[in-house]
Amino acid sequence: MRATNGAVIGSAAIVVLGLVCQEIGAAVAVTVFPEVGPIGMVTLRLVFSALILLVIFRPSVRRRSRSDWMTVLLFGLVLAGMNALFYLALERLHLGVTLTIEILGPLVLSVVVSRRASSWLWALLAFAGVAVVGWGGASELDPLGVVFAAGAGAAWAGYILLSARTGAAFGRLDGLAFAMAIGAIAILPFGIGSAGLALLQPWVLLLGVAIAVLSSTVPYALELIALRRLPASAFSILLSLAPALAAVAGFVILGQALSWADAAGIALVVVASMGAVRAAARTDHVETDEPTP
Repeated sequence: MRATNGAVIGSAAIVVLGLVCQEIGAAVAVTVFPEVGPIGMVTLRLVFSALILLVIFRPSVRRRSRSDWMTVLLFGLVLAGMNALFYLALERLHLGVTLTIEILGPLVLSVVVSRRASSWLWALLAFAGVAVVGWGGASELDPLGVVFAAGAGAAWAGYILLSARTGAAFGRLDGLAFAMAIGAIAILPFGIGSAGLALLQPWVLLLGVAIAVLSSTVPYALELIALRRLPASAFSILLSLAPALAAVAGFVILGQALSWADAAGIALVVVASMGAVRAAARTDHVETDEPTP
């Protein structure tokens, strides 16, 4: 039992470390938007992440089933879509607010997994938190930015499920490397079309590498490793810390101040996310303890 508890604690620490890196990378990426735009930034992030992972792990294409390739293909497309929608939202909303809306995707996933009516009360609390941010926040919410953030949240829920399946189907981080390459190929035409030659500026390329490492390579690798030991419900409760971490990163790096309403709304969403996932975990525990007929 001690070994199991140690493995769980270690996996949880890995997820939190990945979240910290991800939010710092997102904040730095916003500073490059005036030069290459959000889609250009996503392109740099995914291309460099894919190159790093392919060089390090050199994944093998042999002995892969059609089901494995379909899983990694969907994973790659979801990665590209999630990151594109997230950066499009960041162009219009503060970092902390964007994560507060986006976290609703994993929250709804945890509520559905729990299959408990009481879990929907946590979902209502989270939506109330978002409403507080929208009505009393320091900045007026851009409607299109909200749509982008909500779309990123839906993609995030799909990412959690596909990441677990990819980690189970592929050894090491081969699946992540393939998925990142697929996502990079999918977004590349849009990035070139939106940013053009601005993508090739030396300082932009250097920042692109740094953001790729912070925002994609390190956190996704850490999360994929953690998901081999953590169930989706436990992983989701750790993700609930993302809005708070994003708000801190946005304030420190971007100077995005939060009002008391923003802080209260983010706190409500974090608490609701934790409560919903704990309900899901209790359901899993009850079902596991039930005797087999």
